[in-house]
Amino acid sequence: MDRRGSVDTVIVGDARRIVLPDLKRVRVAERRFRGLRCLHTHLAGEPLTHDDLTDLALLRLDLMASIDVGHDGLPGLVRAAYLSPAATNGRDGKGHAAKAWEFLEPRVSSQMDVDFLGFIEELEGEFARKRGELHRADSRVRAILVGATTGSVEAERESLEELAELARSSDVVVLDTLVQKRQKLDPRFLLGKGKIDELVIASLQHGADMIIFNQSLTPAQVRSVAAATDLKILDRTQLILDIFARRASSREGKLQVELAQLHYMLPRLTEMDTALSRLTGGIGGRGPGETKLEMDRRRVRDRIARLEKEIEQVRRKRGIRRKKRLERKLPIVSLLGYTNAGKSTLLNRLTGSDVPAGSRMFETLDPTNRRLRVPVEQEVLLADTVGFIRDLPPDLMNAFRATLEEIENSALILHVVDGSDARYRERMEAVETILEKLGLESIPRLVAFNKLDRLSNRQAFVGRADAVAVSARTGEGLEALVERVGALIGHQAESPAQETRW
Repeated sequence: MDRRGSVDTVIVGDARRIVLPDLKRVRVAERRFRGLRCLHTHLAGEPLTHDDLTDLALLRLDLMASIDVGHDGLPGLVRAAYLSPAATNGRDGKGHAAKAWEFLEPRVSSQMDVDFLGFIEELEGEFARKRGELHRADSRVRAILVGATTGSVEAERESLEELAELARSSDVVVLDTLVQKRQKLDPRFLLGKGKIDELVIASLQHGADMIIFNQSLTPAQVRSVAAATDLKILDRTQLILDIFARRASSREGKLQVELAQLHYMLPRLTEMDTALSRLTGGIGGRGPGETKLEMDRRRVRDRIARLEKEIEQVRRKRGIRRKKRLERKLPIVSLLGYTNAGKSTLLNRLTGSDVPAGSRMFETLDPTNRRLRVPVEQEVLLADTVGFIRDLPPDLMNAFRATLEEIENSALILHVVDGSDARYRERMEAVETILEKLGLESIPRLVAFNKLDRLSNRQAFVGRADAVAVSARTGEGLEALVERVGALIGHQAESPAQETRW
């Protein structure tokens, strides 16, 4: 029934259930209800069911009401529920999770004296006011993180913690996380239908603007989840691409990020408008012309080809500069490591540079080279590179291959590890895996456990024969690090097999 009191749709079900029709997206917006209320019968005098309340939230109905019907066929109590404005911030006045709905006092139909039109307009206004206050206090995007797995739930939760770091690096407020373990991931929604319902209710309770999945989604999955939730949907790859786009400052970095974005976007272009963009006539030209979708795809492919040519030019220029460095026989020491391990801070501390450094993931995208004096009267070139991450998107790997080629001529890889991270072993393995994919596993490396000032168990890292413990923030252990680098470089200079590296 609509707000004018007119019957919109009549649905006939059986004694167990009714099936609601597809209500599309008519009138639904961030701060509005659908403009429809659902009145249905209950035959056993039962209260509103969980399915009733879920439909109220999923469909953003004005009201969900049940009318008891006795054996004599006469109407009995009317029970009604409506969406709660307290759910727009996810918490009630006592700090507890807010209910997504509230109830009207059950009454027989003859005693229902609610001015429904005034009530629903006031309720919708309260929703809009609270949502406005929420965004005025913090205008950042608010998101719920979602993970689906067929393996360990604990491992997926740890992965979601990293996704939360990525989200915060992109100025996204993380409201909640949701994990589901399934024997087989759903090909349409990734999650089960019940979990999708739970996700929609949680997004309503918290006032979420976006849902971010920890997995890469197919275009069909993005469309299905977006249609079910009425929210913007992102996956892990899109989030990383967004961070890279924010951080890229040099022309080369911007080219590489744009290329990765276009490679990701191309298979996801869909026809949003069924109208044809052009009609042609004449012999050989009768019938429909090129559709807008085809034109968009052609433009994207043309742009990809142009970007690849420009990046190839960048690669050649890098090769010329690399050749000049090799002629000067200046050894290259590449700083590698998981994102946010402190590579740029370490570079600044060792060379007195002012490369941008921070606690956000992927703070540095553009490669930076600085000279460093090491013992035995030797200079080396310290090269800071983009941080690595688990499951680095292939498009990004390919786009940044020109940057990562710098590592190929390194005399030494200085693997910087955040020793204060409880998952440092897993992150070290992720870096080693990427190095193997790049074919760089044969280059000698030295591990530097960074953030010594934050370590509670310092003895586990200090004095190791295979690594050095340092603090880039305080400078502790840097002298020993420089000595180890100098010793390894000096040892390689005496080895004919390593002379080709500089």
